[in-house]
Amino acid sequence: MSDRSLRGVIAAISTPVDERGEPDIERLLAHARYLLDHGCNGLNLLGTTGEATSFSLRQRLSVMKAVADAGLPLARFMVGTGAASVTDAVALTTAAATVGFAGALILPPFYYKPVTNEGIARYIGAIADATAQHDIPLYLYNFPALSGITYTPDLVSLLVATFGHRIAGLKDSSGDLSYARTIAGLSSTLDVFPSNEGVLIEARGGAFAGCISATANLNSVDCGRAFQDGDETALARAVAIRAIFDGLPLVPGIKHVIASRLGDPAWRNTIAPLMSLPPDEAAIVQERLAAIEPVSA
Repeated sequence: MSDRSLRGVIAAISTPVDERGEPDIERLLAHARYLLDHGCNGLNLLGTTGEATSFSLRQRLSVMKAVADAGLPLARFMVGTGAASVTDAVALTTAAATVGFAGALILPPFYYKPVTNEGIARYIGAIADATAQHDIPLYLYNFPALSGITYTPDLVSLLVATFGHRIAGLKDSSGDLSYARTIAGLSSTLDVFPSNEGVLIEARGGAFAGCISATANLNSVDCGRAFQDGDETALARAVAIRAIFDGLPLVPGIKHVIASRLGDPAWRNTIAPLMSLPPDEAAIVQERLAAIEPVSA
């Protein structure tokens, strides 16, 4: 396993937005500081949970700059820089490298299908070449349910063979742990992060680098105890909190719970095409959450 700084519990942090759909920087920074102080080893900024692909290039760059300017520890931040446009992906990754983020998380180019492994390697190559001076680690983001493209073992092997140490690892949101284990076994230099906090105790033994989880926005304390201390009770509670969203929209659901906990309705805002959680689904979330032992802070 590598000695990179990104390791352990990484929350795929939600991005609060105002009524106009602009990133709410003040709320974002407050939430980031809370998570880093309450169990998270790091944060994945502008990922799927952060609604990144619904933001413009300008908005994404503004969020990155605001986080950098706030003095937050960028060595603990991975930032999503993938885009359908290779030019936008290069611009975002170059900005991430320039300001000092610890890693860039890259979706495959997700519109045209089918695409060849060589075509995706061409896309990654443009990003790697543009950021060669800064050498920012590149993490592949495997989420075929949304992107429609899988970073297959053959493709990952091709990318590692072509770009070497620049391919630092992979975040897997497929939910297939056998796939994640296969990717982790391809190279000792690859740091693999499943998206489910259920792997955290297993990760303590080195099977994975940790997890990058949407629900770590809500269960970070228990996730931290599971990873740092091997606390099985905390892990069970963390997994139970994740399960309250089964069959429900995850991103609006997480924002609903944050809003409820903070007494701050503005946290429920989402960007189109997502909608705030409707009352009937919000009631289900609250009922399920109330059945779980409260997380101690």
